[in-house]
Amino acid sequence: MNRLGIALFASVALSTSAFAADLWTNTSAASSPVFAGSSVSNWGGFYAGVSGGYSWGTTTVDPAVGAGTSSNNSQGWTLGGTAGYNMDMGGFVLGAEADLNWADIGYSQDNPGGGTFTAKTDFYGTVRGRAGIPIGQVMPFATLGVAYGRGSAQVDNAGVTTSQSANHLGWTAGLGLEAQATSNLSLKAEYLYVDLGSQAYNGLPGLGNRDVTQRFSVIRAGVNYKF
Repeated sequence: MNRLGIALFASVALSTSAFAADLWTNTSAASSPVFAGSSVSNWGGFYAGVSGGYSWGTTTVDPAVGAGTSSNNSQGWTLGGTAGYNMDMGGFVLGAEADLNWADIGYSQDNPGGGTFTAKTDFYGTVRGRAGIPIGQVMPFATLGVAYGRGSAQVDNAGVTTSQSANHLGWTAGLGLEAQATSNLSLKAEYLYVDLGSQAYNGLPGLGNRDVTQRFSVIRAGVNYKF
């Protein structure tokens, strides 16, 4: 699944980059080919948007369902909204961004005593700083900040479902590429690594208490509108 995610990100990033390169060529045809170190387009201001993508990672359960500690491959999809603000300093953009995403990222396994155990992330959000270097209408950027989320652990046995929920808090970091399609509309491709840390899920039937750690990568594409 890692190869699939990386291939998806590369495809979106390359498409966005090619689109931005065409825009840059058209706007700079009559100017010097030497990069002047300043942005042709204005990236400053408030913006909001939507994004969706694919996620894969690791869910660690301690003690494991059975014995010891287990690290299990998790996967799923995300969909959410974004809002932020950029300061365009001419050749460098500094900003802040927050997002909130519906998620279905997790794994499921059989219990030794019958039934199934499922652990997943139901939603997550981030609050991040963002820094980029615009080259005309395309901007590669890096981002770093805080991540939070809501997770659940669920036992299904003989038609009876018991679920526990917990809040997670951790950190995130990533890279991305954004390209302006118009003065207000931009397209982006982004990779984020999200570590939501560990939380206790107590009183699960037949399993007792379990500490669950959620870590995953997200590749997503989105559209932003600048106000």
